[in-house]
Amino acid sequence: MKQQKHAYSVTMMARLLHVSVSGFYEWLKYGLSKRVIQRNHQTILVKIAHQEANESYGYIRLTKYLQAQGIEISEYAVRCIKKLNQLYCKRHRRFKKTTHGDHQRTVYNNLLEQNFTVTAPNIAWVSDITYVWTAEGWLYLAALKDLCSKQVVGYSLSERMTSQLVCNALSMAIRNHKPSQDLIIHSDRGSQYCSHEYRKILEKYGFQGSMSKRGDCFDNAPIESFWGILKNELVHHRNYKTREEAKADITKYIELFYNQQRIQKGLDFKTPNQMAEDFYRMAA
Repeated sequence: MKQQKHAYSVTMMARLLHVSVSGFYEWLKYGLSKRVIQRNHQTILVKIAHQEANESYGYIRLTKYLQAQGIEISEYAVRCIKKLNQLYCKRHRRFKKTTHGDHQRTVYNNLLEQNFTVTAPNIAWVSDITYVWTAEGWLYLAALKDLCSKQVVGYSLSERMTSQLVCNALSMAIRNHKPSQDLIIHSDRGSQYCSHEYRKILEKYGFQGSMSKRGDCFDNAPIESFWGILKNELVHHRNYKTREEAKADITKYIELFYNQQRIQKGLDFKTPNQMAEDFYRMAA
């Protein structure tokens, strides 16, 4: 009777695993093969990396991320593991524009003309404002991004979309990165960027203001791209109860993940911080 129960259990397990009974007995006898053990280990590493990357990396970037940590794994293995375990990237959502250029204030000429390729940090920054919904109401975020390193060099969060919002973000960037004169700071034609307070900062430090043509989002594509990444990888997957909760989460994302951990294909699979550090180390 005991042997019959054992045989029945083995048969049921074999069916559940979709293998033959003889094959299941063989596995019980010899245990897992080295190849299966290796693939199980790789699966665990890929799942961990997938979470660490905020579910945002395709198989190529995820492979580079793992290899940078000294893990030997191929793109083919990562692609198979992602597919088998349904490790999909977060989906994009559309977002709307927040600033408005419908005013009579003086605007700057477009100095970039969609040429976003620069050879060193602190040559050109791009800036814009976006919004985040919380149960307490809207929270607005202004940020500046370096066109060389792709770092978010400065940012500010507030419940009001004022000129002070963009001035605070710019002041943070200046304080942290100490750029030289003639730095180009590009934005759209929003009234916040045409304000007396904002222009005064640019004049004080000898920066060059630059602005997109009216209604052309491609003129400020790099910062628009960052908004898409931020919302796709973070904001759209949160339900913030308070503005302070959103502020803390976004700050953590920018400081600890985007600048410090998130590798980018356009940076040869380096992080923005690594890109900046490598430049200054080679220039020294």
